[in-house]
Amino acid sequence: MCCMDHVIFNERVRLLFVTFMDVQKDDVDTLKIYNEEQSAIEIPETAHKISSDSWFQAGFVLTTGINSAYVLGYSGAVMVPLGWVGGVVGLILATLISLYANTLIAQLHEFGGRRHIRYRDLAGFVYGPKAYSLTWVLQYVNLFMINVGYIMLSGQALKAIYRTFRDDNAMKLPYFIAIAGFTCGLFAICIPHLSALRIWLGFSTFLGLVYIVTAVSLSLRDGIKAPPRDYSIPGTDTGKIFTTIGASASLVFVFNTGMLPEIQATVRPPVVSNMMKALYFQFSVGVLPLYAVVFMGYWAYGNGASSYLLNNVNGPVWVKTSANISAFLQSVIALHIFASPMYEYLDTAYGIKGSAMGFRNLSFRIMVRGGYIIITTFVSAALPFLGDFMSLTGAISTFPLTFILAYHMYLVAKKQKLNSLEKSWHWLNVSFFGLMAVAATIAALRLIAVHSKTYHIFADM
Repeated sequence: MCCMDHVIFNERVRLLFVTFMDVQKDDVDTLKIYNEEQSAIEIPETAHKISSDSWFQAGFVLTTGINSAYVLGYSGAVMVPLGWVGGVVGLILATLISLYANTLIAQLHEFGGRRHIRYRDLAGFVYGPKAYSLTWVLQYVNLFMINVGYIMLSGQALKAIYRTFRDDNAMKLPYFIAIAGFTCGLFAICIPHLSALRIWLGFSTFLGLVYIVTAVSLSLRDGIKAPPRDYSIPGTDTGKIFTTIGASASLVFVFNTGMLPEIQATVRPPVVSNMMKALYFQFSVGVLPLYAVVFMGYWAYGNGASSYLLNNVNGPVWVKTSANISAFLQSVIALHIFASPMYEYLDTAYGIKGSAMGFRNLSFRIMVRGGYIIITTFVSAALPFLGDFMSLTGAISTFPLTFILAYHMYLVAKKQKLNSLEKSWHWLNVSFFGLMAVAATIAALRLIAVHSKTYHIFADM
């Protein structure tokens, strides 16, 4: 009897300890946490901070990504090739499909008794080491190309400011891209990891509101004053087919993160339920500004909508200048989000820990992150075809990462719990998005080849 009392006492102590661990969510810095079934969940080693952020902060990270300065290009890159019906229906479907695919990835975050804080970790756990390497390559390409686009956007914003005050064309787009790259490099050196963005997410939200409100209001004013617009899809019959397929890749690019597990790694336990809250926030409140800009821009300018909407709008100089400055600064912050998986990999591989301002840590960030930004800036300046890069990125990396892998990994991980109808549904999605990825890649490469004949390398667009 005494032994039994001793066992009961020990069990109560253990349960109290587990409860204490759940309460102290801000101080989780052990290598194990406890899930809802009170079983240990292993956490891989990382040099960056994890399990420290609220779901609300994660939601703002996600919302910052979809409402970045890229929204200024979707009227031209999505709506013009698809028209009203295809564009509206396609964008809504892309929203719903992306939400569903992201929830599948979020639910696998603590799969198999291990917390998968990187996309490649999850793929490697489900499929094996070859899939780990392949997923890492796809993710790197995806995030690199997103960052190429951000530097293009930053350069275009700076050039728009220059053209507002001077029309001599002495400064070319590649020069502004170089200035943008230098600014992004400084920011990357100063912000050690994703969780350290905190206050910068507030600045990002404010900056985003500035250029979104400006673009919507000035487009509305232009649209009211303008004569009837042409909403027909431009191009030959053959060209329309390729541009429509390419636009479908841009549609999935709109909600592209390619790093959901990395963002989820920053969230406090319970990780899965908190991440679901962040996703619901992103795909409800978070998509409204995006819809407003995309639809208003296309309504106001028809098939003449630019790949950078602020080039279309007319209004007071100070208003347009403020919007362009905001787009430039917000792109710098957003780029850091999408570069953070690469930074985390390098910092962890080389054991960069401790004080962010320590000599070794600071010098490492200057050399490594600075080198990464230099390469990204060079590609941005050499091939500044923003709309085409959206299509190509969506085709070769967003389709596989966000859709094909999401559905198939969930199918493999939960195959014992899925009925035949659910399995068929997931296989249908894997097959459909696989075909779309191939078709969209061909279409995007064709678009780049066509535009390369018109614009030379280091073009001033």
